[in-house]
Amino acid sequence: MLIVLRAFQGIGAAMIFSTGVALLISVSPPSARGKVLGINVAAVYLGLSLGPFLGGILTQHLGWRSIFYANGLTGVCILCLTLLNLKGEWADAKGDAFDFLGSILLSVSLSLLMYGSSQLRSSLGMWSMIGGAGVLALFVLWERRAGKPLIDIRLFSRNTVFRFSNLAALINYSATSAVTFLLSLYLQYIKGLSPQMAGVVLVSQPVFMTIVSPLAGRLSDRVEPRIIASAGMAITVAGLFLFTFVGSDSSLIAVTINLILLGFGFGLFSSPNTNAVMSSVQREFYGVASATLATMRLTGQMFSMGIVMLIVSLNIGRVQMAPEHYSGFIESMKMIFLIFSILCFAGIFLSLSRGKVRDNDTKEAL
Repeated sequence: MLIVLRAFQGIGAAMIFSTGVALLISVSPPSARGKVLGINVAAVYLGLSLGPFLGGILTQHLGWRSIFYANGLTGVCILCLTLLNLKGEWADAKGDAFDFLGSILLSVSLSLLMYGSSQLRSSLGMWSMIGGAGVLALFVLWERRAGKPLIDIRLFSRNTVFRFSNLAALINYSATSAVTFLLSLYLQYIKGLSPQMAGVVLVSQPVFMTIVSPLAGRLSDRVEPRIIASAGMAITVAGLFLFTFVGSDSSLIAVTINLILLGFGFGLFSSPNTNAVMSSVQREFYGVASATLATMRLTGQMFSMGIVMLIVSLNIGRVQMAPEHYSGFIESMKMIFLIFSILCFAGIFLSLSRGKVRDNDTKEAL
């Protein structure tokens, strides 16, 4: 039941992630895109900042179910505000057919890949990975032939800024999304913190994202987004690599400083990169671009957790966290952060290779 209901949450989240940025861009002038996207990203990270903190308090004092009650009440309030205040329609591709087959192929391929990565020690896991790769290849072939594809492959092949900006996002989220999950286990099991205190430590990263994102967004309206985003990825690499030295005797101050460094780097990357993606396409493709970027983000988050599950299962197996497994967990964590560092370092070159957004705007105008 939990998995089914979480799947429904995923459907709802997909509807929000794929349309929110497109709506914002549709009603914003090109000269203020970075500013608007920076505010949007800051709002997202403000939620991420409050999430671990409030979640820790609710879990410790009212139990884990209270988190779902709180989210449900908040969702009802947001829905009412949206229905009352958000008017108008910005659908520039109204009436276009939906690619059901493409959506099924993509869902099946990602599910098989994710499951296979968590069961890689077994033959079933290997076959699942092979099957996922095969279905993904079928998805790409189908998208090339579909009249109204789920993900327009032509945008990737013809639009350099769009292609490399999305790939940079995929790599960045693959290298960073599981950091909070890893560190929450580290802080609670290795350092012995309560859920509430672990949330207080973890909140330092999204707080700095919230502060930096609007500034980076404004700056990307004046400076090429690839420069700011690439600098952010470089800082993120430094933060990830420093976590490879974290052990059972590391101080909470060192962990917090590393989290702040990650927050600063990711704040510099996110809104300029989103600005580059949305500025690289014409108005009729805003929905497609926003949805594609959301797909890169969520796929990256999934791969990030997949890497964690793979390394942990190979090192200590499918076991409950207990003192006899703590040393194995720390070694797994160091290996994972090293992999994340290498991934993010490769992403810097993708980010720099995207070309100039301003030149792309000029070509579109011509």
